[in-house]
This record gives sequence, C-alpha cells and structure tokens, in this order.
Amino acid sequence: MADGAPPTDEGPSADDGPSAEGGAWLELSVTVDSEAVEAVSEILGRVAPGGTSVEPAFALVDDGLRAAIDASRPTVVRAYVPALDREAVRAAVADARAALWHLQAFGLRPIGELQTRVVHEADWAEAWKAHFRVLRVGRRIVIRPTWRRHRSEPEDVVLALDPGMAFGTGLHPTTRLCLAGVERLADAGRLARGSARDGAARVLDVGCGSGILSIAAGKLGAGEVVGIDTDLIAVEASIANARRNHLARRLRFRRGSLPSGRGPFDVVLANLIASLLVTLARPIRDELGPGGVLLASGIFVDREAEVTAALEGVGLTFLDRAIEGDWVALTATARE
Repeated sequence: MADGAPPTDEGPSADDGPSAEGGAWLELSVTVDSEAVEAVSEILGRVAPGGTSVEPAFALVDDGLRAAIDASRPTVVRAYVPALDREAVRAAVADARAALWHLQAFGLRPIGELQTRVVHEADWAEAWKAHFRVLRVGRRIVIRPTWRRHRSEPEDVVLALDPGMAFGTGLHPTTRLCLAGVERLADAGRLARGSARDGAARVLDVGCGSGILSIAAGKLGAGEVVGIDTDLIAVEASIANARRNHLARRLRFRRGSLPSGRGPFDVVLANLIASLLVTLARPIRDELGPGGVLLASGIFVDREAEVTAALEGVGLTFLDRAIEGDWVALTATARE
C-alpha cells in the first residue's frame, strides 16, 4: 500500500523532455493486475484524448495457432499524449501519477508505477524491422531482409525477403527446420530431377506464408513451384517476394487449399500445425506422385506420434526426422 502524500513530479524535465518536432508522442504505461485494468484505463484516458490500449498477457494454444489470455499474469495499459506542448505533457504526467497514487493507496489490487517514454511515428513504422537480421540456416541458405545488406560467400543461396504481415521469416523454429529440410532434399538430388518440363522437381508449398520455402526450393533447383494459402495477404506477400528473388516465372501462388488441382508433385512442403496435418493427411498424400516426398513441420513434440500415425495411415513411409526445441519436422515418401 502506498503511504504519505501523493507525488508532486512535474513530468519530464526540459533536458529529457520530448522534442517539439511533429510526430512525437509521450507514451504512458502502467503494469497492473487484470482486475485493475478498467480503473487504470479510466485514469489514463482522462489525460490521453486518443484513448488507451490494453495488452493482456497471453499463452499460445492449439499448437501455437491461437493465443489465449492469461488472467493470472499482469496486463499493460498504455496511452499516448501529443508531445508538441511541453506544459501539457507535464500536466498530463502529473495528473496521471496523482490519480494512480490515490488508487494505489487503497491497496486493493497490484498496480505498478507510471512509466513514460518518447515515441516517434517513424519508430512505429520501422521498429519491427529491427528484429529481423540476416540469418543463416543449414549450410548454404541465407535469409536477407530486403532492408539489410549481406556479403555473400560463394556457396550462399540468398533469399531476399520482406514478410510484410505474412507468416514465414525464418525466425521460427518450424521455418528453420523446413529450410534445412529443403536443403537436404536438394543435396540428395530430389529437387534437380522430377516431372517438370525441364526435368526438375515439381513442388507444392501448402500454407506458403511469405513464400520463403517456395523461394528456397526454387533457388535450390526445383523446376516449378506452386504455393497455396487461405490468407490473401500471404499470397500477395509470396508473389512480391518471388519477384524480388527473380523467380516469378517458376513460382506460382494462389489463394486456396487442398486439393490443389495441379498435382501430382514430386515434393510437398507443409509447414502447418499438427491438427491440420492430421486432418489433411489424405489430401496431402493425394498430391504426391509415386516416390514423391513430403516435408512436414509445425509439429509439437507431444503431437508427433499422432501426426506420424495419420501419415502412415495414408501410405507414407518415414525417411527422416529433425528436431529443434519443442518442434519436429518429418520427411516421408509415397510408396511407389
């Protein structure tokens, strides 16, 4: 419980206050117990005309496909005040701190201290890019975000990528497992020979996301790649990334699911989740020609047996297994 008099902090000083340039905001944030969210939101809303945002803690469920709110962990409430007027900023901070002090004094629910920081509009537009750096996967594959530079080694296979809002950056273990698996297929010669018109493999990428696996297959020797995804944003991102990598003629993407209507394929890539792999086991098998290969990922270790049983049940024989952390990738072949 707080005691004594309410704080008299006048807000940021002249030295550390926000710039008077346009596009600057002061972010006010408080970490609170979930049951104090409404009261804290009301306090911050008084000084921030644009309203507040609430960021509850969450946990991934359904094989990582969905997020569920975890009410047992703290929530962060944020609000933003235009930083052009220093006096208005100081007044907003002082009023919020005083009101929060009175709320804390009741000691009903845990409420953290008010935190402040200056944010520029340009930071919001670009900040997410700082998390994506040049990444090497396997022996040869290099994922280069389009806004970063990379000095290639002679053997490098460089994938220039801008994920936009689509899944598939190479940062997630399931994507790395698939990329390493595609490289192994190339090393074994499975992408260089197949049923495409040029004698190379025909590849189907189920749930293509950003197109990263399709691009890797194309650069490692596949003759034709078809990518499908139920999300139009993913399809658009894949098309744009194929153009960036000068593969637009060999890679084709469309919105949809299985059956693709374009089979049979020599290789099917399916970086999905365990429940979808189980549900789509028969349609995936039907896309493969005799001796074709499936590379499946997005499988939690504790769901591996279920996926294995489903794929074996439709006539696939397992060739390889790779694991990273809690994730597994499986390689299987269709019986000839």
